[in-house]
Amino acid sequence: MEPLQKPGIRIFVVDDHPMIRHGLAAMVQAERELQWVGDAASGEDALRMAPALKPDVVLMDLVMPQMDGIATIAALRPLLPQTRFVVLTSLLDPSEVKRALDAGASSFLLKNASAQELITVIRATASGHRVLAPEVTDALVAGEKRSSLGGDLTARERELLALMARGLSNQEISNRLAIAMPTVKFHVTNILAKLHADNRTEAVLTALKHRLVTLD
Repeated sequence: MEPLQKPGIRIFVVDDHPMIRHGLAAMVQAERELQWVGDAASGEDALRMAPALKPDVVLMDLVMPQMDGIATIAALRPLLPQTRFVVLTSLLDPSEVKRALDAGASSFLLKNASAQELITVIRATASGHRVLAPEVTDALVAGEKRSSLGGDLTARERELLALMARGLSNQEISNRLAIAMPTVKFHVTNILAKLHADNRTEAVLTALKHRLVTLD
């Protein structure tokens, strides 16, 4: 399919699925403010084609054989310093999202987004804004919590940890929370593992240091 030449935000698409490329091309060509300048089925093809076309926005798939979207963005960035990259994917792995942003992606949208949502993101991205789909933001927040020490503690584990910090024994915690001793021991074991502590005292000191609990 030959690009339709018209003024507007210049769009280049990188995706290894022909139907997605053709669908995006049709959507772009239907918008007066957008100009589709070409597409590539792989990262290697994008490196060969995109620099000469100088797109304003590249719509980039993440999961592609051989050279994936993140590697392609990283390789194209020095060649197209004015170009902005919108990642279109179904992948919601926080580490992959962060890698894509670190590589130079400006915006991140899921492939189940509507055409109007994508057009809005393209316009915003071309204007210099960063746009992350709500699901992407949620995944990043969840990833940050998991990566921080104690971020994966459950509400019940935090409750037990606070009582441990106040010097309560397992039996006293069992009585206070009206839960069985084996349950208390199970939670304590999980707390020690999540805080990388060898014993209760070390767990409490770690929790106080990282302000996971207070003695107020």
